[in-house]
Amino acid sequence: MASVRAASIDWSKLTVTLGLKKETIAALQAFRKRNDEAKRVVAALKQQKSDIDFEHYRRLLKNQAIVNEAEKVLTQFKPTKVDLGAQLKIVENFEKKAMDYARKTVSKVDAELRDLQATLTNMEQTRPFKDISVDELVKAKPELNDIVEKMVKKGRWKVPGYEEKFGF
Repeated sequence: MASVRAASIDWSKLTVTLGLKKETIAALQAFRKRNDEAKRVVAALKQQKSDIDFEHYRRLLKNQAIVNEAEKVLTQFKPTKVDLGAQLKIVENFEKKAMDYARKTVSKVDAELRDLQATLTNMEQTRPFKDISVDELVKAKPELNDIVEKMVKKGRWKVPGYEEKFGF
């Protein structure tokens, strides 16, 4: 099942379309490299000749017991089957964590887009500064009234930094 999924992955689109982090992209590329190398090694091993001509060795060697023992060991050899369940579980856990992280990222991006849309809507609906009255400014920012009163009492008629920022 895992090899079917790995064979159907479009690696070139994977990193671009999902917007993955650099670390995740590097891990995927390393995995792809190991996978390609394993496929190459398996293909090379399948092409190698695997039968042994024991009669040839019986003619060459005087000690027939060694050849007989080697033939016996080879015929009795049964490759052990490896349970890949643990490795597949690790891959599935990695997949699950990656998907959870992707979902969290999507929700954060969606929330940020909503905030930006609300800000944009607010900016579009805001009246120009020249159309706002002093009373409306004081209503929106009551502390402005106190600041202006203190400046008038001290005889200050200029706002510090105004000329530098907006010119005269």
